[in-house]
Amino acid sequence: MAEQPHYRKPGWFTRNVANRAVAGLTRLGVSVWGSRVLEVKGRKSGEPRQVPVNLLHYEDKDYLVSARGTGEWVRNLRAANGELTLLVGSRREPRHAIEVADADKVPILRAYLKRWKAEVGVFFEGVSAQSSDEEIAAIAAKHPIFALT
Repeated sequence: MAEQPHYRKPGWFTRNVANRAVAGLTRLGVSVWGSRVLEVKGRKSGEPRQVPVNLLHYEDKDYLVSARGTGEWVRNLRAANGELTLLVGSRREPRHAIEVADADKVPILRAYLKRWKAEVGVFFEGVSAQSSDEEIAAIAAKHPIFALT
């Protein structure tokens, strides 16, 4: 039997209060620490699906990192061949995502944890921006990352 992909499902508070608050502010044009609303076509319904995400700008590139693992937005993005739209207020920015190989994730994860550890650190099994390259590499496969073009 194939191993299930890593995923930490959000709790009630995150789903019903925190995510809605961040998404609502972002839709109004207020980016909370780089937040965007990711819109991607649903892999089953074909309907647009929206979720708040943290957009990481690192070394002149933009990245989406899935702190919780292989969640719905990751599955939808893969099924949509990387086609997505980022929303802030009334601005819609079509982008294309290319998944980053596990071997290339360490510096991106380090930058992500440096910026958002207080918000997402619990999903990284004690690994932080100060952890060794080996420690970060050990959890890299659990956290999909997409480079945006």
